[in-house]
Amino acid sequence: MIYTNLTKKALKLCFEAHKEQTDKTGLPYVFHPFHLAEQMDDEISTVCALLHDVVEDTPYTFGDLREMGFPEEVLDVLRLLTHDDATPYMDYVQKLSSNPTAKKVKLADLRHNSDVSRLDTVDEWALKRNEKYKKAIELLSK
Repeated sequence: MIYTNLTKKALKLCFEAHKEQTDKTGLPYVFHPFHLAEQMDDEISTVCALLHDVVEDTPYTFGDLREMGFPEEVLDVLRLLTHDDATPYMDYVQKLSSNPTAKKVKLADLRHNSDVSRLDTVDEWALKRNEKYKKAIELLSK
């Protein structure tokens, strides 16, 4: 992982925001954004990977992130990565594909979420979710 003042700030916020959350198998959720951040190759994508679910899945807002000093470049990517349930999933994926950093983070996110070895049980729901993610990966890989 790339360690800069900005990525350290994002690491701390990521941990604080997700510290009480667990994934579908009961593991600390924070391992997921940490895993994505380890795959990134620059400061902005590392920060975005760490924070990609903060606004969507915690009480933090974009205003909070701005007040904490995260740059607009990061906020722009995070806005793209934050899925509004009113937007059809594939429309959301198509829109974020216009930004190279958002695309890179989302591809890492989709690949990690598609790893069924992380699951205790691979049920029908998991298989349907993976089909959706496979289509999203194909769209972003064009």
